Amino acid sequence: MQRTLEGRVALVAGATRGAGRGIAVELGRAGATVYATGRTTREQRSEMDRPETIEETADLVAAAGGTAVPLRVDHLEPAEVRALVERIDADHGRLDILVNDIWGGDMHMDADVPLWEHTLDAGLRMLRLGIDTHAITSHHALPLMVREPGGLVVEVTDGTAEYNARYREGVGFFYDLVKVSVQRMALAQAAELRPYGASALALTPGWLRSEAMLELFGVTEDTWRDALADQPHFCISESPALTGRAVAALAADPAVARWSGRTLSSGHLAQVYGFTDTDGSRPDAWRYITEVQDAGRPADATGYR
Repeated sequence: MQRTLEGRVALVAGATRGAGRGIAVELGRAGATVYATGRTTREQRSEMDRPETIEETADLVAAAGGTAVPLRVDHLEPAEVRALVERIDADHGRLDILVNDIWGGDMHMDADVPLWEHTLDAGLRMLRLGIDTHAITSHHALPLMVREPGGLVVEVTDGTAEYNARYREGVGFFYDLVKVSVQRMALAQAAELRPYGASALALTPGWLRSEAMLELFGVTEDTWRDALADQPHFCISESPALTGRAVAALAADPAVARWSGRTLSSGHLAQVYGFTDTDGSRPDAWRYITEVQDAGRPADATGYR
């Protein structure tokens, strides 16, 4: 990848694992200085109790030829986020790219029960982790971004706007609210940032081969196709790098404002910008999910990657 983002400064909030880690790596590969935040470090784990750390993310950015600053930040704590932005301001005096990928609510999900049977504390915790964190981070970061025109906010969500327009059983009230709220946040920020020459959009990965998903299927990134025996539709899955390359392509696009306010998918952007996943393919997961998986057709990714 060309270093199209040389001299740019990015904050990837929620860069410990999954899509956030992939975004941090690809922004660093493209030349941006990346501030990678999360709650899990080598000395301390978050409530998710997973092994991935922000220091590992920084190491991966370095291995890709980039520069990353790993910082432990709880994005529910306004004082910590304010201190983070003050650090970026002191170091660079600018912020060009803000990626809100903060989540951490998997352990609180119970998607197979209706609202009134869901544990209320767990559901409200999901809303705080998936919505409040994004609002707090943008509140503190955007004053730095709007000093110069050309800034970009990427709100990471799950599912395209068209796909999420209809409520689907098995998603759950609280998680559905998180997904669509993040998309609405992108729309609102797009309108508020427009006079300052900045853009905001929502971005969804497809079926992501995150560390947790690979662990669930008992495979690795090298052996992920072994999972197809149990879940044939996993054939459309993508690595976190695809989402990362989507963000890098958007950030390097001088006409990125054309996307402002919209919800985009990594698979669609791969077709538009011409980048590929690590295996050279371009998986278009949401078109596949709609036309094949949800339609009850046999698993076959032909024509979709």
